[in-house]
Amino acid sequence: MDAQSRGRAENIDPADQWVFNPDTGEYELRLAPSAPQSPVPGPRRSRSSGAGTARGRKAAPGRAPERPGRETPGRETPGREVPPPRRRRGAPEEPPPGRRGRRPVKKKSKAKKALLWTGGTMAFVVLATAAAGYLYLDHLNDNIDSVSDDGASTGGFRKDEAINILVIGTDKRTGAGNGSYGDKNSAGHADTTILLHVAKDRTNATALSIPRDLIVDIPDCPTRQEDGTEKIIPGSTGVRFNESLGQSGRTPSCTMRTVTELTGIKPDNFMVADFNAVKTLSSAVGGVEVCLAKDIDDEKSHLKLPAGTHTIEGEQALAFVRTRYSVGSGGDLSRIGLQQQFLSALMRKLKSNDTLTSPSKMIKLAEAATEALTVDSQLDSINKLKDLGLELGKLNVKNLTFTTVPVKDNPAETVKATVVLDETKAPEVFDLIRNDVSFTEVKRQKKKEKAAVAARLKGEKAPASEVRVQVLNGGAPGGSAQQMLNWLQVEQGVTKSENAGNAPEDLKKTTLEYAPDQADQARRLADLLGLSGAAMKPGESVTNSQGLPAMTLTLGADFKGAGTSFTPPDKAPDDIEKSTADKVECAK
Repeated sequence: MDAQSRGRAENIDPADQWVFNPDTGEYELRLAPSAPQSPVPGPRRSRSSGAGTARGRKAAPGRAPERPGRETPGRETPGREVPPPRRRRGAPEEPPPGRRGRRPVKKKSKAKKALLWTGGTMAFVVLATAAAGYLYLDHLNDNIDSVSDDGASTGGFRKDEAINILVIGTDKRTGAGNGSYGDKNSAGHADTTILLHVAKDRTNATALSIPRDLIVDIPDCPTRQEDGTEKIIPGSTGVRFNESLGQSGRTPSCTMRTVTELTGIKPDNFMVADFNAVKTLSSAVGGVEVCLAKDIDDEKSHLKLPAGTHTIEGEQALAFVRTRYSVGSGGDLSRIGLQQQFLSALMRKLKSNDTLTSPSKMIKLAEAATEALTVDSQLDSINKLKDLGLELGKLNVKNLTFTTVPVKDNPAETVKATVVLDETKAPEVFDLIRNDVSFTEVKRQKKKEKAAVAARLKGEKAPASEVRVQVLNGGAPGGSAQQMLNWLQVEQGVTKSENAGNAPEDLKKTTLEYAPDQADQARRLADLLGLSGAAMKPGESVTNSQGLPAMTLTLGADFKGAGTSFTPPDKAPDDIEKSTADKVECAK
């Protein structure tokens, strides 16, 4: 009888057997006191001397059964105190000796234990290892391949910041049975690319698909070679996005640089998968359910399915995500829609069938995922993936939005084969993600500005002609300070302003520093620029070129041009095509 069956036999929810240990920051499998724990497949480690194995051992005749919380040889973990097992539901709680009256620990919700997240096929390695990462670490670590990020990333995700993961699916023919797929001589192009953005407060996420046939500029890419030397691979202008990987020796770090150039968003990490990922992961969860609005018989992908719902896995799952000629317009954008439907269905399957509460399923999923995964050098171990999973696991999948970079047919082509950015919509989508704006209606956990901060905007405003300010460039594009100066003087009447050159350091956000007696001037300038109270920094004034006190406006990386408000939008526009992972949508 497995762990799941024992739990059900004793009326214990399997989800309750995965318990968060606050001392280690990890989730652990705890079974009922009477249930022997079956060993976990993978490398065994010898116990320290004097510690016998208690797993599955029955009490000797005449010996009293062990009490919960009592140390048992072989059951303790060296260096860590193991909390007592949970009692059965409905049984009266018996406090351990000497600890009567202690307040019971608040039960963790099943959703938090599940640690669900997505954004692309390889995201599921994190989902698996978040709960079971402590199992046979060396074995799983050996499965993971890593390559250098070549300085193209932020240096890795941070727990207290928004997270951006670049997920890349290649068309490289690796693995058994993949010889007829993709480009025969390809080194592995960026065939499927998704930028997964997870909000700083972890309430929502956006998975942004980037079309492989999108015309982009690929920058020069400094790339570490196998012998440890660095080679700069020349960039290309006006080429397909998928050439950012594989072509001319380009590595995933070059795809990362291309995404940054395209969107203005610098990814924290990347994950790369080949054709095997879809096959092995879909089989590991027992298949996923997809929906077709019409019959499909695609000679290219070899997918043959009638209209309706189907459970697919393995080769059939790969055929599904590769299909494009039999759906929609028959192009890559139609294929992206199928991929997004497949990933949404996979997430729903993981949530509905309690995959994450089953050790055997977790192990199978972790094995399949780590074997198909290549990550950047900042994310090259199970422990690092586990830490990432714990962050992303806070996400509710109903607030995971799938969308695609807004594009239009390439006007330079007679026969339409590629696409270009839709300049009326794409910049707004990129701006929403950069500013951590949700594409779904969720209750944001972002802390509101304190009353003292918000009050900075309230009060009298000085006339524009009385505002004295020095403008510095602190991370904005070259020439921004002069551009702002011209706009202030010519269009807004702030004639007592001047260009003070470059700031001593770069800033992510624009700031306005002012002395207490300049508050009315600061409010006027904030009103003209669309600055928030948080951007206003009470401090000291500076002396301008006329020897008079002035404020300091430092333009940060968020500067988008003179006259553009610094206050970001607070919701996605209604005309952006999107779907959420909790809804079933049939391919047409």
